[in-house]
Amino acid sequence: MKNFFRWFKNQAKMKRWLLVILVGIVALCYGVSELLIVNKTLDTSKIGFIAAAFIAGILLIIISIVKMNSRVLEILVEESDTRKDSDNVNSLIFNKKVFNQGPKIVVIGGGSGLNTVLRGLKHYTDNITAIVTVSDYGETPTDSREALKVLPMDDIKQSLAALAYDETTMDELLNTKFDDGKLKNLSFGDIYFLAMDKMYNNFTESVKSSSNVLSITGKVLPVTLEPIKICAELDDGTVIENRQKIPEIVDKTKHKITRIYLSPTNCQPAPGVIEAIQEADAIIIGPGSLYTNVIPNLLVKGITRAIKESNAIKVYVSNIMTELGQTDEYTLSDHIKAIQDYLGYELLDYCIYDTGEIIPEYIQMYNLKGSDIVLPDTSKVKEMGVKLIQRNLSMIEDDNIRHDPDVIASTIIQLVCDELEFNDMENDSQYMLLNNRLQETKREKKRREKKEKKFQKSGKKTFERKETDSKFKEKYKERIGSIEESQKKADAKLSKQKVEKETEANLEENLKKLTDDS
Repeated sequence: MKNFFRWFKNQAKMKRWLLVILVGIVALCYGVSELLIVNKTLDTSKIGFIAAAFIAGILLIIISIVKMNSRVLEILVEESDTRKDSDNVNSLIFNKKVFNQGPKIVVIGGGSGLNTVLRGLKHYTDNITAIVTVSDYGETPTDSREALKVLPMDDIKQSLAALAYDETTMDELLNTKFDDGKLKNLSFGDIYFLAMDKMYNNFTESVKSSSNVLSITGKVLPVTLEPIKICAELDDGTVIENRQKIPEIVDKTKHKITRIYLSPTNCQPAPGVIEAIQEADAIIIGPGSLYTNVIPNLLVKGITRAIKESNAIKVYVSNIMTELGQTDEYTLSDHIKAIQDYLGYELLDYCIYDTGEIIPEYIQMYNLKGSDIVLPDTSKVKEMGVKLIQRNLSMIEDDNIRHDPDVIASTIIQLVCDELEFNDMENDSQYMLLNNRLQETKREKKRREKKEKKFQKSGKKTFERKETDSKFKEKYKERIGSIEESQKKADAKLSKQKVEKETEANLEENLKKLTDDS
């Protein structure tokens, strides 16, 4: 009974249709009563009015019943979300069915950028496939990998954790290392995948089956099972065959990356990867390290062709900040051009980019590390045939600028909903589920906006990016100047102290020489 009355809350949108039904009944009763009055003379205009009232009453009742049934289904979807409450068996069954019918979304990339997208999408559909690069990048294998002879699993483990209901616990479990005995220095994750590989005698199948074993939303697939290296060629002809060395050498030599390639170049995609791309409703590329996490996936044989032939919506999620040694001074169009160089021109449908506000102190922190804002040169991007979607993507997490997973996911799902609506599928259960989720996200966004208003009232200022050549807006010029001045003073102080120490050391050395000579 308590849950029944909850349907009549303002946010339930049920009372309005009950009122419309009441109006329809009144109109219908009026028409019937007028017709039943005996010996009453009716002229043509009166008959027309009665007929109109009669028809209007029937239509209002029918429309209200349809709308109420539609709203009841939406409320059932909302109330049966097992990610909030898994105590109701009926809700579990209903939720499982609806989520299994959700849109098929493929996310291509690696690292924290990929996991951010997965973290948001798992609240909308179970049909998520993460395609992840598996490469040793020329690194020295860990003790766990050396002992167990397994492929590097770091990216796969992080993606599985991102798709888990309890992400923190799953991450800790997979990365737990044993401290003693025969298992010393071995991680649970590598032991687990070795056991799964032996059980299924197929690495890809063992990773796919982990979704059920570990109760994870969606699935994670390695882009290839072959051991590969990610190599970079610079504009001076230098070839780097160690992924970790790419940013270091690029930054040191100041030469830009002209191309990225895999060694060996003819590596085959893992089973299930091409099929996932072909069946997808949406293909998401990025965000993440452009040349070491995103583009390498496109270089595996058959991947680019499958993306081109797919009818899915193709979306690129842009990075918020440039990356030292990879995308120095890259604008939004530079990032997209890099993708198009490998994927093909006019293939990306949309690009989601950040237009949010970031506190200047955080920008300054990144500047000191060699990174800067990715400036949105939107006019150039439009000439490239890519539709732009502006969103406030940025958020601060542990003093780092990160993408907001909820904003990215809701934007992607909105694109899927628009596609369904375009195909006249507004009454489809998938559309109703997704639309209901989006409404819930919008309510959450309003709550955030209230918090942001409180933040603004606190007097703290923010940096707002614009399509401009300058790094900072004019109104922040004094503040940024103050930050830089403070940094210069600190550097000058350190330099002075260094000179004083060197002078003191030289004096001591000269005195020692004089003493020895005497």
